[in-house]
Amino acid sequence: MTVVASDPAVVLKTVFGHAAFRGEQEDVVRHVVAGGDAVVLFPTGKGKSVCYQVPALCRPGVAIVVSPLIALMRDQVEALKQAGVRAAALNSAIAPEEIARSRADLLSGKLDLLYVTPERLMMDGFLTMLERLPVSLIAIDEAHCVSQWGHDFRPEYRKLGMLAERFPGVPRLALTATADADTRRDIVDKLHLQTARIFATSFDRPNISYAIALREGGRRQLRGFLDRHKGESGIVYCLSRRKVDETAAWLAMEGIRALPYHAGLDRETRDGNQDTFIREDGVVLVATVAFGMGIDKPDIRYVVHLDLPSSIEAYYQETGRAGRDGGPAEAFMTYGMADVVQRGRMIDEGAADDTVKRVERAKLNALLGICETTGCRRQALLAHFGEIYPGPCGNCDACRSPAETFDGSQAAQKILSAIYRTGSRYGAGHIIDILRGERTEKVGNAGHDRLPTFGVGADLDDRTWRSVLRQLVASGIVVVDHTAFGALTFGEGAREVLRGQRKVELRREAAPERGRSRRRMEATAVPSGPGDELFDALRAERLRLAREQGVPPYVVFHDATLRALAAAKPRDISGLADIPGIGRSKLERYGPAFLKVIAAAQ
Repeated sequence: MTVVASDPAVVLKTVFGHAAFRGEQEDVVRHVVAGGDAVVLFPTGKGKSVCYQVPALCRPGVAIVVSPLIALMRDQVEALKQAGVRAAALNSAIAPEEIARSRADLLSGKLDLLYVTPERLMMDGFLTMLERLPVSLIAIDEAHCVSQWGHDFRPEYRKLGMLAERFPGVPRLALTATADADTRRDIVDKLHLQTARIFATSFDRPNISYAIALREGGRRQLRGFLDRHKGESGIVYCLSRRKVDETAAWLAMEGIRALPYHAGLDRETRDGNQDTFIREDGVVLVATVAFGMGIDKPDIRYVVHLDLPSSIEAYYQETGRAGRDGGPAEAFMTYGMADVVQRGRMIDEGAADDTVKRVERAKLNALLGICETTGCRRQALLAHFGEIYPGPCGNCDACRSPAETFDGSQAAQKILSAIYRTGSRYGAGHIIDILRGERTEKVGNAGHDRLPTFGVGADLDDRTWRSVLRQLVASGIVVVDHTAFGALTFGEGAREVLRGQRKVELRREAAPERGRSRRRMEATAVPSGPGDELFDALRAERLRLAREQGVPPYVVFHDATLRALAAAKPRDISGLADIPGIGRSKLERYGPAFLKVIAAAQ
């Protein structure tokens, strides 16, 4: 096994083309090179992969990278090969003949890094084979999968704890971009990393602008948002396969290049749509959350949620797929009370363990709290991960257009009274009908038109009452009983509010105005990347080279590297070597072609 250099800084520059580490990367790298274990908690886009790729080239032996993400393996292996690193992957998507070649290279000492799925790693005989080889380190990526409290629990990850016993003295890293306090404790405990050094940086992604809006004509809201992102790549998440198909078809009819992605599509169509999104610009991928884990495309400019995600962790992970290159990006979500009911039903139908159900309901309520907050969304998001943000951030809709608040104690008392007098057996629509004095058939049959609360809220419209109710649910004062078809019940502090012993401050819902949110976003939108002729010519050359090799364009060079080239306009190979992202291998492989493009533009 070839050790490129003992100095991590030399490896970083020679192989990856970067003159300096970012943030805490260098501390992690030097700790692991020295043989230490580590738990790395970095947000998406902060360079977690460097934390094991550089040590793998500084230490003798082969580095084993465990990941459940086959798409990420493919892209990272290809990117490493482009940089001159001997890398391979073993997973279920790889042809048998390629697996045989990779195993032969592994046994003959011709690999620097080997990516494997946890299932492949734990196969009979595989660990025994590895024990006969010099292993430089073991990196466990997406380590939150080990925790049942995480948003992507995978039982096979629990077995990885035995690596500590099977490979004593081999440094182990657990890496994740999303983990609350409970999940972090689970990572340390289940993977036996009690003595590991923990490296945690801010979870903030300052380049992402957050906006959350009440769903009012979801397609109109989506179209207004996409109109500002013409020619840019983005993801639109929907909760159901049917909604994915319908939304993708509607966008296509609107003249927007949109492709669907969900587990119900045949493998060829699904993989083809994913590859098109990864390799081409300006494609909208409409998907369920089955898409995205392990997608390394750096220039995704936006992520839209047309439905409420399952938790803050899931939301943060999914929105984190935007702006991995550090460029400006947007996260936009629409939601409604129906989402809360549907998500709750999914929890009750999907989780067998009552403890897990309680945890998932708490996570759903925490996300609803983010949606209904009157303060900075970034502050609220980061607080969930135990981070204090000094804010307000100025880069979320709540900061750009602060909400007006009012004393909602009386409105809350009216809702609670209606819930109490109807026996906590009815959902939001029925309770609001009672408050507004609507003589529906259901109200009449139940005799609820004779209640003292009937019509006491006629001064407020349906939209306002739904806003009040959502905020009471978000605060925990009202609880949605998903086992009783969405019936509303009293939560913590409800009786104090009903008795007038607790004041309730609520956000006043702004009146809907067609185009309002679009204009607000346009006023604060940051310009996209440079559009000068040289940059466009460099992108065209990158696309040509990528298509020749059958790889995504960003595997050749990231946009950031092309921007640096367009700005510096180097005239020779030595000038190219100073550009971030151009290591020795890529300098030799691509230098002449890009110098030719730059010279033609002079």
